[in-house]
Amino acid sequence: MRNFIRLSALLSLIVAAPAFAQGTQAQREACEDDAKRFCQAQIPDVVAIEGCLRAAAASLTDDCRAEMGLAAPVAEKTTSGKKKKR
Repeated sequence: MRNFIRLSALLSLIVAAPAFAQGTQAQREACEDDAKRFCQAQIPDVVAIEGCLRAAAASLTDDCRAEMGLAAPVAEKTTSGKKKKR
C-alpha cells in the first residue's frame, strides 16, 4: 500500500511539472500576444519562448516586460532637453 501511495504521489508530480514550466497565469496573460507576434516559431517550447521574449525585450508590451522582470527601454534626451521615448 505504501508503494502505491508513493507511486501515485510521484506520478502526480510528473504530470504537474509541465504546468509549472509554463509561467504564472499573469505572465501568460501579459505575454501571450507578444509571444504570438515575436516568437511564433518557438511555440510550444516554453524555454525557447522565454529566451525569444527576452531577446525582443525592447519591443514587448509594458505589461509583458514587467511580468518578465525586464527593464523598460531607456528614454533618450532630445536636443530640446525633453526626454523622448524609443
